Amino acid sequence: MAYAGDEVAELEARQEPRLVRALEMIAPGTAVREGVDAIVQARTGALICIGAGEDLSFLYSGGIKLEVDYTPALLFQLAKMDGAIILSSNGTKIGWANVQLMPDPTIHSLETGTRHRTAERVSKQTDALVIAVSQARSVVSLYLDGAKYILEDITVVLAKANQALATLDKYRSRLDQVSTRLTALEFEGGVTLHDVLTVLQRSELVSRMGMEIERYIVELGAEGRLIEMQLEETMVGVAADKGALVHDYMVEPTEDSFATVLDSLARLPHQDLLDFGRLAELLGHDRKLNTLDHPTSPRGHRILGRIPRLPKLVVAEIVGEFGGLDEILAASDLELESVEGVGDMRAKDIREGLRRLQEINLVDRYLQT
Repeated sequence: MAYAGDEVAELEARQEPRLVRALEMIAPGTAVREGVDAIVQARTGALICIGAGEDLSFLYSGGIKLEVDYTPALLFQLAKMDGAIILSSNGTKIGWANVQLMPDPTIHSLETGTRHRTAERVSKQTDALVIAVSQARSVVSLYLDGAKYILEDITVVLAKANQALATLDKYRSRLDQVSTRLTALEFEGGVTLHDVLTVLQRSELVSRMGMEIERYIVELGAEGRLIEMQLEETMVGVAADKGALVHDYMVEPTEDSFATVLDSLARLPHQDLLDFGRLAELLGHDRKLNTLDHPTSPRGHRILGRIPRLPKLVVAEIVGEFGGLDEILAASDLELESVEGVGDMRAKDIREGLRRLQEINLVDRYLQT
Protein backbone atom coordinates (compact mmCIF):
# COMPACT_ATOMS: atom_id res chain seq x y z
CA MET A 1 0.00 0.00 0.00
CA ALA A 2 1.32 3.45 -0.85
CA TYR A 3 0.06 6.57 0.86
CA ALA A 4 -0.07 9.89 -0.96
CA GLY A 5 2.27 11.85 1.35
CA ASP A 6 5.57 11.62 3.19
CA GLU A 7 6.72 8.62 5.26
CA VAL A 8 5.47 10.03 8.56
CA ALA A 9 2.01 10.57 7.10
CA GLU A 10 2.10 7.04 5.69
CA LEU A 11 2.87 5.57 9.11
CA GLU A 12 0.06 7.57 10.73
CA ALA A 13 -2.31 6.51 7.94
CA ARG A 14 -1.49 2.85 8.47
CA GLN A 15 -2.32 3.20 12.14
CA GLU A 16 -5.74 4.76 11.47
CA PRO A 17 -8.39 2.30 12.72
CA ARG A 18 -10.86 2.87 9.87
CA LEU A 19 -8.16 2.19 7.31
CA VAL A 20 -7.22 -1.03 9.10
CA ARG A 21 -10.83 -2.22 8.99
CA ALA A 22 -11.00 -1.33 5.29
CA LEU A 23 -7.82 -3.27 4.56
CA GLU A 24 -9.17 -6.27 6.48
CA MET A 25 -12.25 -6.24 4.27
CA ILE A 26 -10.28 -6.36 1.01
CA ALA A 27 -7.25 -8.35 2.14
CA PRO A 28 -6.15 -11.42 0.14
CA GLY A 29 -8.30 -14.41 1.05
CA THR A 30 -11.50 -12.37 1.46
CA ALA A 31 -14.47 -12.63 -0.90
CA VAL A 32 -14.34 -8.90 -1.74
CA ARG A 33 -10.67 -9.13 -2.71
CA GLU A 34 -11.37 -12.16 -4.91
CA GLY A 35 -13.95 -10.17 -6.85
CA VAL A 36 -11.68 -7.12 -7.14
CA ASP A 37 -8.78 -9.28 -8.36
CA ALA A 38 -11.01 -10.76 -11.07
CA ILE A 39 -11.90 -7.24 -12.23
CA VAL A 40 -8.23 -6.23 -12.29
CA GLN A 41 -7.24 -9.28 -14.31
CA ALA A 42 -10.02 -8.70 -16.83
CA ARG A 43 -9.14 -4.98 -17.12
CA THR A 44 -12.78 -3.94 -17.01
CA GLY A 45 -12.46 -1.27 -14.31
CA ALA A 46 -15.02 -0.67 -11.57
CA LEU A 47 -16.37 1.76 -8.98
CA ILE A 48 -17.45 -0.01 -5.77
CA CYS A 49 -18.98 1.67 -2.72
CA ILE A 50 -19.09 -0.19 0.59
CA GLY A 51 -21.41 1.44 3.11
CA ALA A 52 -24.95 1.70 4.45
CA GLY A 53 -27.42 2.07 1.58
CA GLU A 54 -29.52 4.68 3.38
CA ASP A 55 -26.42 6.88 3.80
CA LEU A 56 -25.58 6.69 0.10
CA SER A 57 -28.99 6.66 -1.58
CA PHE A 58 -29.21 10.46 -1.90
CA LEU A 59 -26.34 10.23 -4.40
CA TYR A 60 -28.03 7.65 -6.66
CA SER A 61 -29.21 8.41 -10.17
CA GLY A 62 -30.76 5.45 -11.96
CA GLY A 63 -29.34 1.98 -11.43
CA ILE A 64 -30.68 -1.52 -10.73
CA LYS A 65 -31.75 -2.51 -7.23
CA LEU A 66 -30.62 -6.07 -6.49
CA GLU A 67 -30.41 -6.80 -2.73
CA VAL A 68 -28.77 -10.18 -3.28
CA ASP A 69 -25.99 -12.06 -1.51
CA TYR A 70 -22.51 -11.06 -2.53
CA THR A 71 -20.35 -13.42 -4.57
CA PRO A 72 -17.04 -12.63 -6.29
CA ALA A 73 -18.38 -13.94 -9.60
CA LEU A 74 -21.45 -11.68 -9.45
CA LEU A 75 -19.31 -8.64 -8.62
CA PHE A 76 -17.13 -9.41 -11.63
CA GLN A 77 -20.12 -9.68 -13.96
CA LEU A 78 -21.73 -6.48 -12.66
CA ALA A 79 -18.46 -4.58 -13.15
CA LYS A 80 -18.90 -5.06 -16.91
CA MET A 81 -21.80 -2.59 -16.72
CA ASP A 82 -21.38 1.16 -16.45
CA GLY A 83 -21.91 2.90 -13.13
CA ALA A 84 -21.13 2.01 -9.53
CA ILE A 85 -21.80 -1.14 -7.52
CA ILE A 86 -23.09 -0.65 -3.96
CA LEU A 87 -22.18 -3.22 -1.29
CA SER A 88 -23.49 -3.37 2.27
CA SER A 89 -21.26 -2.14 5.12
CA ASN A 90 -20.00 -5.66 5.84
CA GLY A 91 -19.64 -6.56 2.16
CA THR A 92 -22.05 -9.51 2.29
CA LYS A 93 -24.84 -8.00 0.13
CA ILE A 94 -24.96 -6.30 -3.26
CA GLY A 95 -27.61 -3.61 -2.99
CA TRP A 96 -27.40 -1.79 -6.32
CA ALA A 97 -25.58 -1.99 -9.64
CA ASN A 98 -25.16 0.29 -12.65
CA VAL A 99 -25.73 3.34 -10.40
CA GLN A 100 -24.67 6.80 -11.51
CA LEU A 101 -23.35 8.52 -8.41
CA MET A 102 -23.92 12.27 -8.22
CA PRO A 103 -21.71 13.73 -5.46
CA ASP A 104 -21.52 17.47 -4.86
CA PRO A 105 -19.57 18.86 -7.86
CA THR A 106 -18.25 21.76 -5.78
CA ILE A 107 -16.20 19.39 -3.60
CA HIS A 108 -12.55 19.87 -4.48
CA SER A 109 -10.89 16.91 -6.16
CA LEU A 110 -7.31 16.39 -7.28
CA GLU A 111 -8.23 13.46 -9.53
CA THR A 112 -8.47 13.78 -13.31
CA GLY A 113 -10.40 10.66 -14.36
CA THR A 114 -14.18 10.64 -13.97
CA ARG A 115 -14.25 7.39 -11.97
CA HIS A 116 -11.56 8.47 -9.51
CA ARG A 117 -12.91 12.00 -9.18
CA THR A 118 -16.34 10.58 -8.29
CA ALA A 119 -14.74 8.15 -5.83
CA GLU A 120 -12.86 10.92 -4.02
CA ARG A 121 -15.92 13.17 -3.76
CA VAL A 122 -18.18 10.35 -2.52
CA SER A 123 -15.63 9.48 0.19
CA LYS A 124 -15.53 13.12 1.29
CA GLN A 125 -19.32 13.43 1.31
CA THR A 126 -20.11 10.10 3.03
CA ASP A 127 -18.58 7.53 5.42
CA ALA A 128 -18.38 4.91 2.67
CA LEU A 129 -15.26 3.08 1.60
CA VAL A 130 -14.96 3.63 -2.16
CA ILE A 131 -12.85 1.34 -4.35
CA ALA A 132 -11.85 2.54 -7.80
CA VAL A 133 -10.30 -0.01 -10.15
CA SER A 134 -8.50 1.65 -13.04
CA GLN A 135 -9.32 0.02 -16.38
CA ALA A 136 -6.20 1.26 -18.15
CA ARG A 137 -3.58 0.76 -15.42
CA SER A 138 -5.17 -2.07 -13.36
CA VAL A 139 -4.52 -0.07 -10.19
CA VAL A 140 -6.81 -0.44 -7.16
CA SER A 141 -7.33 2.80 -5.22
CA LEU A 142 -9.13 3.09 -1.89
CA TYR A 143 -10.83 6.33 -0.88
CA LEU A 144 -11.70 6.85 2.76
CA ASP A 145 -12.65 10.18 4.30
CA GLY A 146 -11.25 11.90 1.23
CA ALA A 147 -7.81 10.28 1.50
CA LYS A 148 -6.45 8.02 -1.22
CA TYR A 149 -4.61 4.75 -0.62
CA ILE A 150 -3.21 2.67 -3.44
CA LEU A 151 -3.08 -1.10 -2.95
CA GLU A 152 0.33 -2.44 -3.81
CA ASP A 153 1.10 -5.84 -5.26
CA ILE A 154 1.26 -8.54 -2.61
CA THR A 155 4.88 -9.38 -3.45
CA VAL A 156 5.84 -5.75 -2.80
CA VAL A 157 4.00 -5.65 0.54
CA LEU A 158 5.55 -9.00 1.51
CA ALA A 159 9.05 -7.69 0.73
CA LYS A 160 8.41 -4.58 2.83
CA ALA A 161 7.09 -6.72 5.70
CA ASN A 162 10.17 -8.95 5.64
CA GLN A 163 12.44 -5.92 5.57
CA ALA A 164 10.56 -4.43 8.52
CA LEU A 165 10.87 -7.74 10.40
CA ALA A 166 14.64 -7.70 9.92
CA THR A 167 14.78 -4.15 11.28
CA LEU A 168 12.54 -5.12 14.20
CA ASP A 169 14.85 -8.01 15.03
CA LYS A 170 17.77 -5.56 15.33
CA TYR A 171 15.66 -3.20 17.46
CA ARG A 172 14.65 -6.07 19.75
CA SER A 173 18.26 -7.23 20.09
CA ARG A 174 19.31 -3.74 21.18
CA LEU A 175 16.35 -3.54 23.58
CA ASP A 176 17.37 -6.83 25.19
CA GLN A 177 20.90 -5.50 25.67
CA VAL A 178 19.89 -2.28 27.43
CA SER A 179 17.20 -4.12 29.40
CA THR A 180 19.73 -6.69 30.67
CA ARG A 181 22.03 -3.86 31.73
CA LEU A 182 19.20 -2.11 33.56
CA THR A 183 18.31 -5.32 35.40
CA ALA A 184 21.90 -5.66 36.62
CA LEU A 185 21.94 -2.05 37.79
CA GLU A 186 18.62 -2.54 39.59
CA PHE A 187 20.03 -5.46 41.59
CA GLU A 188 23.21 -3.46 42.29
CA GLY A 189 21.33 -0.27 43.25
CA GLY A 190 23.12 1.90 40.67
CA VAL A 191 20.35 2.99 38.28
CA THR A 192 20.35 6.46 36.74
CA LEU A 193 17.41 8.06 34.99
CA HIS A 194 19.36 7.83 31.72
CA ASP A 195 19.43 4.02 32.00
CA VAL A 196 15.67 3.95 32.51
CA LEU A 197 14.91 6.29 29.62
CA THR A 198 17.17 4.29 27.29
CA VAL A 199 15.07 1.16 27.90
CA LEU A 200 11.80 3.12 27.70
CA GLN A 201 12.81 4.67 24.38
CA ARG A 202 13.88 1.33 22.90
CA SER A 203 10.69 -0.35 24.11
CA GLU A 204 8.54 2.25 22.39
CA LEU A 205 10.57 2.05 19.17
CA VAL A 206 10.10 -1.73 19.12
CA SER A 207 6.36 -1.31 19.80
CA ARG A 208 5.98 1.17 16.94
CA MET A 209 7.85 -1.06 14.52
CA GLY A 210 5.63 -3.94 15.58
CA MET A 211 2.51 -1.85 14.90
CA GLU A 212 3.79 -1.03 11.43
CA ILE A 213 4.30 -4.71 10.66
CA GLU A 214 0.80 -5.46 11.96
CA ARG A 215 -0.57 -3.15 9.28
CA TYR A 216 1.36 -5.06 6.64
CA ILE A 217 -0.10 -8.28 8.03
CA VAL A 218 -3.62 -6.88 7.71
CA GLU A 219 -2.94 -5.89 4.11
CA LEU A 220 -1.43 -9.31 3.34
CA GLY A 221 -4.47 -11.15 4.67
CA ALA A 222 -4.12 -14.90 4.21
CA GLU A 223 -0.61 -14.36 2.81
CA GLY A 224 0.64 -12.84 6.06
CA ARG A 225 0.36 -15.78 8.47
CA LEU A 226 4.07 -16.55 8.57
CA ILE A 227 4.91 -12.88 9.12
CA GLU A 228 2.37 -12.79 11.95
CA MET A 229 3.96 -15.80 13.67
CA GLN A 230 7.41 -14.22 13.45
CA LEU A 231 6.07 -10.92 14.80
CA GLU A 232 4.38 -12.58 17.77
CA GLU A 233 7.60 -14.37 18.69
CA THR A 234 9.68 -11.19 18.44
CA MET A 235 7.26 -9.07 20.48
CA VAL A 236 6.89 -11.45 23.44
CA GLY A 237 7.14 -9.54 26.73
CA VAL A 238 7.73 -6.09 25.22
CA ALA A 239 4.41 -4.50 26.24
CA ALA A 240 4.40 -6.03 29.73
CA ASP A 241 8.00 -4.98 30.40
CA LYS A 242 7.33 -1.44 29.18
CA GLY A 243 4.30 -1.16 31.45
CA ALA A 244 6.26 -2.46 34.44
CA LEU A 245 9.07 -0.01 33.69
CA VAL A 246 6.65 2.92 33.78
CA HIS A 247 5.11 1.60 37.02
CA ASP A 248 8.59 1.42 38.53
CA TYR A 249 9.90 4.85 37.65
CA MET A 250 7.04 7.35 37.16
CA VAL A 251 7.04 10.03 39.85
CA GLU A 252 3.33 9.75 40.69
CA PRO A 253 2.55 6.00 40.96
CA THR A 254 -1.22 6.10 40.42
CA GLU A 255 -3.28 4.15 37.90
CA ASP A 256 -4.50 7.37 36.28
CA SER A 257 -0.91 8.61 35.92
CA PHE A 258 0.15 5.24 34.55
CA ALA A 259 -2.53 5.29 31.84
CA THR A 260 -1.69 8.91 30.98
CA VAL A 261 2.04 8.17 30.62
CA LEU A 262 1.46 5.17 28.33
CA ASP A 263 -1.04 7.09 26.21
CA SER A 264 1.24 10.12 25.93
CA LEU A 265 4.18 7.89 25.06
CA ALA A 266 2.23 6.22 22.25
CA ARG A 267 1.24 9.63 20.83
CA LEU A 268 4.69 11.14 21.09
CA PRO A 269 6.12 12.32 17.72
CA HIS A 270 9.21 10.42 16.63
CA GLN A 271 11.54 13.40 17.17
CA ASP A 272 10.28 13.83 20.74
CA LEU A 273 10.82 10.13 21.39
CA LEU A 274 14.52 10.70 20.71
CA ASP A 275 14.59 13.54 23.27
CA PHE A 276 15.41 12.20 26.75
CA GLY A 277 14.29 15.49 28.28
CA ARG A 278 10.81 14.95 26.88
CA LEU A 279 10.75 11.32 28.06
CA ALA A 280 11.83 12.38 31.55
CA GLU A 281 9.02 14.91 31.54
CA LEU A 282 6.52 12.18 30.72
CA LEU A 283 7.57 10.28 33.83
CA GLY A 284 7.08 13.41 35.91
CA HIS A 285 10.64 14.78 36.10
CA ASP A 286 11.98 18.22 35.21
CA ARG A 287 12.73 18.33 31.50
CA LYS A 288 16.08 20.08 32.11
CA LEU A 289 17.27 17.40 34.53
CA ASN A 290 20.69 15.86 33.82
CA THR A 291 19.55 12.28 33.35
CA LEU A 292 23.11 10.89 33.39
CA ASP A 293 23.73 12.09 36.94
CA HIS A 294 20.27 11.62 38.42
CA PRO A 295 20.07 8.41 40.51
CA THR A 296 16.74 6.62 40.78
CA SER A 297 15.41 3.40 42.23
CA PRO A 298 12.81 0.91 40.95
CA ARG A 299 9.72 0.02 42.91
CA GLY A 300 10.06 -3.63 41.90
CA HIS A 301 7.24 -4.21 39.39
CA ARG A 302 9.62 -5.03 36.54
CA ILE A 303 11.79 -7.54 38.44
CA LEU A 304 8.92 -9.21 40.31
CA GLY A 305 6.93 -9.42 37.08
CA ARG A 306 9.56 -11.78 35.69
CA ILE A 307 9.08 -14.35 38.44
CA PRO A 308 6.95 -17.24 37.09
CA ARG A 309 3.41 -17.71 38.43
CA LEU A 310 3.48 -14.52 40.51
CA PRO A 311 0.17 -12.68 39.91
CA LYS A 312 0.18 -8.94 39.26
CA LEU A 313 -2.07 -8.33 42.26
CA VAL A 314 0.48 -10.01 44.54
CA VAL A 315 3.28 -7.97 42.93
CA ALA A 316 1.30 -4.80 43.65
CA GLU A 317 0.79 -5.89 47.28
CA ILE A 318 4.51 -6.55 47.74
CA VAL A 319 5.52 -3.22 46.18
CA GLY A 320 2.88 -1.43 48.22
CA GLU A 321 4.19 -3.02 51.41
CA PHE A 322 7.91 -2.40 50.91
CA GLY A 323 7.95 0.58 48.52
CA GLY A 324 11.02 -0.34 46.49
CA LEU A 325 13.16 -3.17 45.10
CA ASP A 326 16.02 -2.52 47.53
CA GLU A 327 13.63 -2.96 50.44
CA ILE A 328 12.15 -6.12 48.89
CA LEU A 329 15.61 -7.65 48.46
CA ALA A 330 16.49 -6.77 52.06
CA ALA A 331 13.23 -8.11 53.52
CA SER A 332 13.30 -11.20 55.70
CA ASP A 333 11.33 -14.33 54.89
CA LEU A 334 8.93 -13.53 57.71
CA GLU A 335 8.30 -10.03 56.35
CA LEU A 336 7.63 -11.42 52.86
CA GLU A 337 5.30 -14.10 54.20
CA SER A 338 3.24 -11.49 56.07
CA VAL A 339 2.27 -9.69 52.84
CA GLU A 340 -1.28 -10.43 51.76
CA GLY A 341 -1.40 -13.13 49.08
CA VAL A 342 2.18 -14.34 49.67
CA GLY A 343 2.48 -16.87 52.48
CA ASP A 344 5.22 -19.40 53.20
CA MET A 345 5.41 -21.25 49.86
CA ARG A 346 5.14 -18.16 47.67
CA ALA A 347 7.77 -16.36 49.74
CA LYS A 348 10.20 -19.18 48.98
CA ASP A 349 9.27 -19.02 45.28
CA ILE A 350 9.96 -15.28 45.28
CA ARG A 351 13.35 -15.72 46.92
CA GLU A 352 14.28 -18.47 44.48
CA GLY A 353 12.94 -16.44 41.54
CA LEU A 354 15.00 -13.39 42.48
CA ARG A 355 18.13 -15.52 42.86
CA ARG A 356 17.61 -17.12 39.44
CA LEU A 357 16.98 -13.75 37.80
CA GLN A 358 20.31 -12.49 39.12
CA GLU A 359 22.07 -15.59 37.79
CA ILE A 360 20.37 -15.39 34.40
CA ASN A 361 21.19 -11.71 34.16
CA LEU A 362 24.87 -12.40 34.81
CA VAL A 363 24.91 -15.02 32.05
CA ASP A 364 23.08 -12.74 29.63
CA ARG A 365 25.51 -9.89 30.26
CA TYR A 366 28.46 -12.24 29.73
CA LEU A 367 27.00 -13.48 26.40
CA GLN A 368 26.35 -9.94 25.19
CA THR A 369 29.93 -8.77 25.79
